[in-house]
Amino acid sequence: MLTVTIERKADAPDIHLHAGGQGFWLARMIAALGMPVTLCGSFGGETGVVVRTLIEQEGVAVLGSNADAGNAAYIHDRRSGDRVAIAEMAPAPLSRHEVDDLYTLTLVEGIAADVCVLGGPAAADVLPVDTYCRLAADLTRSGTKVVADLSGEPMAAALEGGVAVLKVSLEDLLADGARAGTLEELVATMRALQRSGVERVVVSRGDRPALALATELLEVAGPRLEPVDVRGTGDAMTAGMAVALARGETWEEALRLGAAAGTLNVTRRGLATGNRDQIERLAACVELRPLAEPVTAGQVATATPDELAARARPS
Repeated sequence: MLTVTIERKADAPDIHLHAGGQGFWLARMIAALGMPVTLCGSFGGETGVVVRTLIEQEGVAVLGSNADAGNAAYIHDRRSGDRVAIAEMAPAPLSRHEVDDLYTLTLVEGIAADVCVLGGPAAADVLPVDTYCRLAADLTRSGTKVVADLSGEPMAAALEGGVAVLKVSLEDLLADGARAGTLEELVATMRALQRSGVERVVVSRGDRPALALATELLEVAGPRLEPVDVRGTGDAMTAGMAVALARGETWEEALRLGAAAGTLNVTRRGLATGNRDQIERLAACVELRPLAEPVTAGQVATATPDELAARARPS
């Protein structure tokens, strides 16, 4: 996605062009943590040329397939102090051949990697949802660890294929119709997700400690910092976990690095940005607290990922 923002500087317009979108934010944080990263995506039109160049300038390698339509873009005016949308261009659905090109490109690159991170599409109709199932299954069978930061139908599809780590926000779970309003309900939902095809589940909860479920339930608590911008925090956390796993570090170390990346990100105005040394030092301040299971299995009715996806699907 290409973002064009008009700011005010000395009573004159100050125009900024940036790359945006979840895939880029994930990749930028991975690169900031010193890990070589390749972003696989589809690029087309004038916006595609510009956004690809901007991504590469952030130290992220780009492997792109060609699309006929341009990449998504928006122009926002922030001179008044508020964000005013002037124009927004949604992404066009990829054609069958464009989907095939993007799939094989991503698959081959992912097989060569230790970890592949799957992010959500720019819009629901850009990719067929079964793309996530096929890609997760093919990469997992090939020995690549799949880390998914997804919700709704893409999440359900990826879990069907099988993933090593799922990171999802409590906000997205609730929006998908999950019963997660209490700790008991949330843990039961995490257990249901784990049974459906994921080894480890992490749920971010805004300014509250995240919950992580593998063989045991952990509360992941970073230092409480004054927030400047909370956007991009979850992507930074996912990227940090992926980097630690790619380095061969333990699950606990991955949780600490992810929490540190997400925590430090709230003090910055750039989405999913940070300094490797600062994040790694902050990781030592992250607490992992074992939590007793609040209920026994079966006490709370939960929805399966497919049921959550069906609830999230527009009627």
